[in-house]
Amino acid sequence: MPGGFPPWPRVYAFFARWRDLGLVAELHDRLREAVRRSEGRKEEPSAGVVDSQSVKADATVAHTTRGFDAGKKINGRKRHLLTDTLGLLLGVLVTPASTTDRDAARILLPSAKSHFRRLARIWADGGYTGHLTDWATQHLGLVLDIVRRSDDVQGFQVLPRRWVVERSFAWLLRSRRLVRDYERRTDTSEAVVLWSMSMVMSRRLAARHQPGPVRAA
Repeated sequence: MPGGFPPWPRVYAFFARWRDLGLVAELHDRLREAVRRSEGRKEEPSAGVVDSQSVKADATVAHTTRGFDAGKKINGRKRHLLTDTLGLLLGVLVTPASTTDRDAARILLPSAKSHFRRLARIWADGGYTGHLTDWATQHLGLVLDIVRRSDDVQGFQVLPRRWVVERSFAWLLRSRRLVRDYERRTDTSEAVVLWSMSMVMSRRLAARHQPGPVRAA
């Protein structure tokens, strides 16, 4: 903890209280609305991007909330993010790493749609193909647009729309607490993600409101 902070148990007690009361999420959501207004956007988005990231779990993570991602060869948890087209979080879901993207989307997308009525289009990668696209249209009124990687291109490739959520993952990994998952509870992991993104947004707003250089008369 920084030197000016109280003992860590007291700080964590405040964090846990704010998590349970929904204050972490409320602070995050108000900051997101402020950032969108500063970018000339409406507070409520009409489009988003979804993706997931598997991270290793520390020994403190219970076996019941962790799993093995066979594709990434990672034993831990998976963070599922839904962002707007600016890369700001609209929803986060933390699951065992063995959870498929499609199964997680059946939880994440309905929750997002209930909060953002204007949400109409979601961009995703090939892990979300199959029955999910028809289900999202029929039950949620969402168009799930799959952005595929070209088989002819080798090495790194910037994919339209999908790069937005990849950048969001990079922003989050600047927080050392998120390099791996240390939390016993998944809702704590989700709150830490929201807190990290809140710091990103507050710094962006602060930079926008810094006074410019004073010109001599």
